[in-house]
Amino acid sequence: MNLNIKAKQQNTYDAIVVGSGISGGWAAKELTEKGLKVLLLERGPDVKHIEGYTTAMKEPWEFPYRGRLTTQVKEEYPVQARKFALTEATTGLMTRDIMYPYEEKKPFQWTRAFVVGGRSLVWGRQSYRWSDHDFEANLRDGYGVDWPIRYKDIAPWYDYVERFTGISGSYEGLPQLPDGVFQKPMDLTCVERKVQSAIAGKWKTRRLIIGRAANITSPTEEQLKLGRSSCQFRNLCIRGCPYGGYFSTQSATLPAAMATGRLTLRPDSLVHEIIYDEQRQRAAGVKVIDQKTREEIEFYARVIFLNASTLATNFILLNSVSNRFPEGLGNDSGTLGKYIMDHHQQAGAQAVFEGFEDKYFFGRRPNGIYIPQYRNFSEKAEGYLRGYGYQGGGSRSGWQRGVSTPGFGAAFKESLTRPGEWSMRLNGYGECLPYEDNKVYLDRSKKDPWGLPILVTDAEYKDNERTMRKQMIADAMEMLETAGGKDVKPVDDMKYIGFSTHEMGGVRMGRDPKTSILNAWNQFHSVPNLFATDGSCMTSSSCSNPSLTYMALTARAADYAVRAMKRNEI
Repeated sequence: MNLNIKAKQQNTYDAIVVGSGISGGWAAKELTEKGLKVLLLERGPDVKHIEGYTTAMKEPWEFPYRGRLTTQVKEEYPVQARKFALTEATTGLMTRDIMYPYEEKKPFQWTRAFVVGGRSLVWGRQSYRWSDHDFEANLRDGYGVDWPIRYKDIAPWYDYVERFTGISGSYEGLPQLPDGVFQKPMDLTCVERKVQSAIAGKWKTRRLIIGRAANITSPTEEQLKLGRSSCQFRNLCIRGCPYGGYFSTQSATLPAAMATGRLTLRPDSLVHEIIYDEQRQRAAGVKVIDQKTREEIEFYARVIFLNASTLATNFILLNSVSNRFPEGLGNDSGTLGKYIMDHHQQAGAQAVFEGFEDKYFFGRRPNGIYIPQYRNFSEKAEGYLRGYGYQGGGSRSGWQRGVSTPGFGAAFKESLTRPGEWSMRLNGYGECLPYEDNKVYLDRSKKDPWGLPILVTDAEYKDNERTMRKQMIADAMEMLETAGGKDVKPVDDMKYIGFSTHEMGGVRMGRDPKTSILNAWNQFHSVPNLFATDGSCMTSSSCSNPSLTYMALTARAADYAVRAMKRNEI
C-alpha cells in the first residue's frame, strides 16, 4: 500500500494537458507560466525542434522515390494517403492509420499527426479572427445553440496570442474579419493585384487581401529569444521549419513552457480515459497506455485540459464512463459526439492571365490570398444560410508543367527553362451548419491494436452546403472574368467532412447545461476541473480557419482555470 501511495504521489501534478498540438502547446505554456507543475501527454513519439525535421533540408533528388508514396506506405497510411499532406517527406510526422483505425460509416478524412507538436508541424497557418457575425450565427438563424461568448470576450486574447505567435497580415478595417496584431504582410503577385483591383472596382462589398499567416516576417525580441527567425520563403513548412519561421509547438510554446522548469513532457502516452471521482464529482486524472511498453499508467492532477484534437477528445470522453456518466464523461446534455462540422472546399474557379510575360516573382511564398465572407453579410445569398470566403492565389508555372504537357526532345526541354503562363485560382471555403446527426460514437464490439473500442464517424455535408457551392463557383468565375481572366473554368470537387482538416464540434460550448457540455470558459458544466479547448469545443464553424480561435480560447481558459484554483473553486 505504501508503494502505491508513493507511486500516486510521483504521478501527481497540478495540471495535466492531453495533446501537444496547437492548443495543447498553448495550454502547457500558459499553465506553467502561471506557476503550475504541468504534465504534457502526447500519444506519439517525440520530434525535437530542428533535429527532428529529418527531411526539411533535402532536395527533391535526395528522396529515393522523388516524393512519391510506395505501395507499402499507402497500405500503412490509407487515410493520410488521400491528401497532399502525406508525401515521402512527411511520413515521419503523419500517423500510420493501421495502428489507429477508425470506422467511416460515411467518408471522413481524419488527418492525424500523432507526434509531439501534432498538426502544428504540418498545418496551413492561415490565422483569422472570428467576429460577432460568427459568434452570433447560431442565434441569428436558429441552427445550433448560441455561443456563450462574443467577440469582445475573446478580442484581448486574440491580441495576446497574435503577439506571441507572429501573424503576418494587412490592416483592412473589415467588420466581418477584425484586424489583429500583425507583422509585415507578404506581397501580392502582379496577377493578384490585378484581380484585387478589378474586384474593388466592381464590388464595394468584396475585398481581396493577402492571407493572414502564422509566418514571421518581422520577428520580435521575444521571438528571437526563443530561437525563431523570419520566414525564409522556402514553402517547405510541412516538413517542419528549422528556422522557427512559422508557429509550431516546437518553435514557440514548448520552449516557452520548458523555460519555466515546471513542464514534464511525456511522449508515447496514449490517453484513453479520464478518471472520475464520483464522491468529489471531479476529474481525478487520466489513464494512459505507454506505447513502447503497453503498460497502463495513471496520472493525477487538480485540473485537466483536453487538447487531443477534435475526434480524439470526443473519443476520450465517450470512453470515460461511470455510474454518474454512463454515456460519456460530462454528457448530461446528450450532445457529446454530435454536431460535428468541417469546412467544405474545392468549389471555385481558375483562369489564365495574359500580359505579364515580362514579370516573375522571387521566392516561394508560403501563403495565398483571402477574400472574406460577403454573402449573407453584405450581399444576399440564394437559398442557403451562412457563407464562404476564398483562398487561392496567382502564380506563373515553372518547369513542372512539363510533367503534363505533351512534347519531347531538345526544343521541348529548352522551352521548360522559361516560365510558363500566369494563372489564378479561387478556392471557396464554406461554412457547414451544426447538424445533430453529424456525429461520432464508439463501437465497443470492435477493438484497435491497443485494445480500445473503435471510433465511428457518421457525418456528411447536406443540402445547405451543396446549394452554397453553386454560388461559390458562380461568384469565383464572375470575379476572374471581371479581372480579364481567359479560359475561365469552374472547379467543383466536393469531398467529405474532414478533408479541410478543420473538423470541429462534439463537445460544444453553450449557455445551457441541458444543451451543451462546456460553459463560456471552456469548462465542463458538470465537471468543473475539466476543460476542453481544442476544436471539439466549437459551437459553429464560421467559414474562416479556426486555429487562431483555438489558441485564444486556450489562453483565456487557462487564465480562468488558474484564477479559479487560487479561489479554491476547482
